[in-house]
Amino acid sequence: MQDARQDGITGLGAVDLAAAIRGRVVSCGEVMRAYLERIHRINPQVNALVGLADDAALLREAEAADAALARGDAVGPLHGFPLAVKDLDPVRGLRFTQGSPIFADRIAETDSIMVARLRAAGAIFIGKTNIPEFGLGSHSFNPVYGATGNAYDPEKTGGGSSGGAAVAVALRMQPVADGSDHAGSLRNPPAFNNCYGLRPSWGRIPAEAKDVFSPGLGVLGAIGRTPADIGLMLSVLAGYDPRCPNAIRQDPSAFANSLARDFRGTRIAWLGDCGGQIPFDPGVLDLGRSALSTFVDIGCIVEEAIPRYDMEQLWQDWLVLRAFTVAASLRPFHDESRQRALLKPEAVWEVERGLALGADRIIAALEGRTRWYETLRRFMDAYDFVVMPSAQVFPFDKTLRWPGTVGGQAMDTYHRWMQITIPATMSGLPALDVPAGFGAGGLPTGIQIVGPNHGELACLQLGAAYDAASNWVRRFPPSLQ
Repeated sequence: MQDARQDGITGLGAVDLAAAIRGRVVSCGEVMRAYLERIHRINPQVNALVGLADDAALLREAEAADAALARGDAVGPLHGFPLAVKDLDPVRGLRFTQGSPIFADRIAETDSIMVARLRAAGAIFIGKTNIPEFGLGSHSFNPVYGATGNAYDPEKTGGGSSGGAAVAVALRMQPVADGSDHAGSLRNPPAFNNCYGLRPSWGRIPAEAKDVFSPGLGVLGAIGRTPADIGLMLSVLAGYDPRCPNAIRQDPSAFANSLARDFRGTRIAWLGDCGGQIPFDPGVLDLGRSALSTFVDIGCIVEEAIPRYDMEQLWQDWLVLRAFTVAASLRPFHDESRQRALLKPEAVWEVERGLALGADRIIAALEGRTRWYETLRRFMDAYDFVVMPSAQVFPFDKTLRWPGTVGGQAMDTYHRWMQITIPATMSGLPALDVPAGFGAGGLPTGIQIVGPNHGELACLQLGAAYDAASNWVRRFPPSLQ
């Protein structure tokens, strides 16, 4: 374990922090004071954490956590952890805006399933992490809290929709973070901030929904500075809940165990730009390809291989399912004229496209998703993992709503510039973003490791071996202090 006194409490990862608290090396009060000091010093530069709770109240909670340890009470794996929750989930007693002026003053009355699990594990909730309005888009800005800056350049975007979470973790303002991912929100922000992010299989982490039976495109997951830290978080968040009948029943404790594994002979397919079907800005694809040498160093066999599939058709099918799901959730606001005026244009566009869809087109898109899964499943008979970039651009100016061009090609939607994340989303397979280095402008990018169905543990194991061999996070921390 790292020395908590030598390296600083906030320098500890989640696994080491948990061990330090349980071993009484540091007190929960010391942990809270260290994090609050760092947050007040750094957060104003990036606006990653929002809706912050009162310092005095948080310190009282930390003292109560120390008292529980002194009594010898049984404590959870995140006991005393200061955590902010992505502002798409309610935390009882905290502001719950979803980045929308419609809910600017709302206070959550209950916890979500995920938040209840974090609370039961001992987390102390310090606030929320910033997002784009209703989580729409891969750039975290909204009219309630403003924009989130990048950990490596506050004038650039921190990504989205889990942008605040990734920036907070990268800048050591919290040890680990929850997040969610529909179209890359647990992959793009970690790539933009030189850390790790896991999009699990659907059903791995149960979540409330009006329809709990249909496999969704959005999932909950976690962001950390190491795969082991994500594993600890997943051991808390995952596991069956009867409110979600299709939730995975596997015991989640395995995710907190050692991730050591021999990868000699493991076969990896590098998809790159999918045979020229997806554009990239200069330098991004080159960094991803260079990072493949780390897999070779740990004994993997890496080949450039691409499933035979029309990525434009996959994109069009995803657009249908995206509009369908967004319209289902945001239509009540769209139908009321005063609330519709408060929605951002991209949200209105999604809802109106969704309302115009016929049943035949929705069914065709669902069938297309199945065809893609079958194609990728058969392709992975020859490969243990597929690897592809996590983003098509480097972090861009945070005053932009979204990139208008990528690789010289015009972007026809507000999310086309994140097309590279859609193959994993549509497959339902787990995907782990890992750092891939820094471009000429000093900004980071990442690549995503896509594993077999329900293969989160395998992704974390390969990510841990990659992390040990590459050391991107430890070698290149952000300069903001």
